[in-house]
Amino acid sequence: MSGVPNVRISRQVDGERIEGVTRPVFIRNGKDYFLTDLEIYADGSIFCWEWVDLAGLKAKLASGWVATSFEPGARASAHHLASWRFADPQSWMKPEWLLGEVADEIDTLNGRPNSTGRCLLALDQYLQSRSEEDRAALRAAYEAIPWHLRRYALGDMDSKDWPLRVLAVGKGGRLDYPGGNAVTVTDQMHQQALDYFADRQQEREKWARPTYPDGPEGADSPTVHLNQVFYPKGWPQEPGVLALRNEYPAAIVVDSVSYPTVVHAYWALAAADPATAEQIRAADRPYDAGKLAEQAAIRADWPVIRTGVMARLLRAKFAQRPQLAEILLTTGDGRIEYASVGSGYWNTGRGQGRNWMGRLLELIRSETAAQASSPAQPAP
Repeated sequence: MSGVPNVRISRQVDGERIEGVTRPVFIRNGKDYFLTDLEIYADGSIFCWEWVDLAGLKAKLASGWVATSFEPGARASAHHLASWRFADPQSWMKPEWLLGEVADEIDTLNGRPNSTGRCLLALDQYLQSRSEEDRAALRAAYEAIPWHLRRYALGDMDSKDWPLRVLAVGKGGRLDYPGGNAVTVTDQMHQQALDYFADRQQEREKWARPTYPDGPEGADSPTVHLNQVFYPKGWPQEPGVLALRNEYPAAIVVDSVSYPTVVHAYWALAAADPATAEQIRAADRPYDAGKLAEQAAIRADWPVIRTGVMARLLRAKFAQRPQLAEILLTTGDGRIEYASVGSGYWNTGRGQGRNWMGRLLELIRSETAAQASSPAQPAP
């Protein structure tokens, strides 16, 4: 029991995670009321000390099991925290409003517009068409919002939905106010409401996320997945983008030493003992180089320098092998996801890894493209 609204929760069903949220409610068991959490889940399941759906919750509200009103003198309890008796209980909730809230939560958990979202969509449609049919749809959508939330659909505490309500009832319509007061919507009131939304749109455009002159934040090219592939009989003549992988047989020279692959070079440079480093360098396959490294003592500073070492090796590979650099450039600006067995520091790790290998390939791709373009220096 948290007693705090909108706490995210979840439950497991047949290995599937079902997202949920809580809302504080009172449950009446016998003559006593208990403050607890109503658990609401994306699959429509609701826990109120019993499992129900929306129809079941409606029945629980009708029976008073989930309480929205309280008897004077009745005992209430917040589990082990406190207990008290209602002297002059006042409630600001009705059963149908609470039911509407829960239905909204289920929509939100499923990524669907809730009643307020549907009303705002209807508002946009009416502002575009100004048709009577769309006005009627707007009014129906607004009245579908739980009553106690209807003052906040616009998210504007100053207007309290006044412009929205004016448009919903239309010219000549009756606009009700608390206390039984009502006014008739005039042409002037209707125009003021339209002006409100025109100003609101201008403010949205003013504060909209800017477009920066150096290009989009996302990528135009598709994501490149460099999945690990084993070729027992040797690599194919045309490996395509898989030639970007570190185990691809493209010898590189670093500090006058030749290594059969980037994998050989990485693990040889990681070894603390020069003799072990030479064994790794001379290993028949990248797999063998990695296995030798597993048994070797690794340099103490390796965690700090490994990213810089890998960047240097990749730069050597693509600088010394122009045909591989061309393959790298064909990936455009797409994200590169590097999948492999091993540390999640380098690979995607089923979506949880840091993917530093892919990120370094993207960096060197950009460096290669920049070198190829040779942009002219601006005139002094």
